[in-house]
Amino acid sequence: MQPPAEPAVAQFQAASDQTLLVSFGDRIARETLDRVRSLLASLQDDPIAATRNLHPAYCSLLIKFDPLRTTHEAIERAVRDRIVRQGATTPPAGRRVEIPLCYGGEFGPDLIPLAELRHLSVEDLIRTHSHTAYTVYFLGFVPGFAYLGAVPDTIAAPRLSSPRRRVEAGSVGIAGRQTGIYPCAVPGGWRLIGRTPLSLFQVEREPMSLLGPGDEVRFRPIGEDEFARIRQGGV
Repeated sequence: MQPPAEPAVAQFQAASDQTLLVSFGDRIARETLDRVRSLLASLQDDPIAATRNLHPAYCSLLIKFDPLRTTHEAIERAVRDRIVRQGATTPPAGRRVEIPLCYGGEFGPDLIPLAELRHLSVEDLIRTHSHTAYTVYFLGFVPGFAYLGAVPDTIAAPRLSSPRRRVEAGSVGIAGRQTGIYPCAVPGGWRLIGRTPLSLFQVEREPMSLLGPGDEVRFRPIGEDEFARIRQGGV
């Protein structure tokens, strides 16, 4: 058995006149996510002066700052010091979240084509998707859209060649080895396999997003009747 790869050394890049990108390599993995989340938590709990926003991604953290009050070099020095001080700090534990999902039909128009593409039965595709535990890597694209990974190779598939002009809120799709839930109606090119009755993003809720980086997500197959009950606020 090969020893685990050494963690990537943090790399710094000026992404614009007011942003600094901190990268931990280019390998999408839980270890990399933990480094991003540890730094994110540190900067949220004890902000560096003049920082405005923090934007985590798969392997990086984009730091936006006030260029009238500080510089890229000053932010980099502060972040390097923070990384050294935090060492191998474990990030905050994520939550375990179950997402009810009605597969196929009008909710999942790509379910059957995807099963045919991957030479699987619809039942096997649903079983594989719903029996996998997914990690929320980051939120992006639109508010509340969580990028979940990793989809097993057996059901992974490329995006559609032509995106849909409208994907309904709650739709769950697959793109590559990612799966995700559309929090609102927007154009999209992921292969849609079902829809959840849960609301992924609400401005009046705290936190506004149902999911956050580091959470573990599992999908629970449901029928249309249960979908309607949950949507109406029932059990």
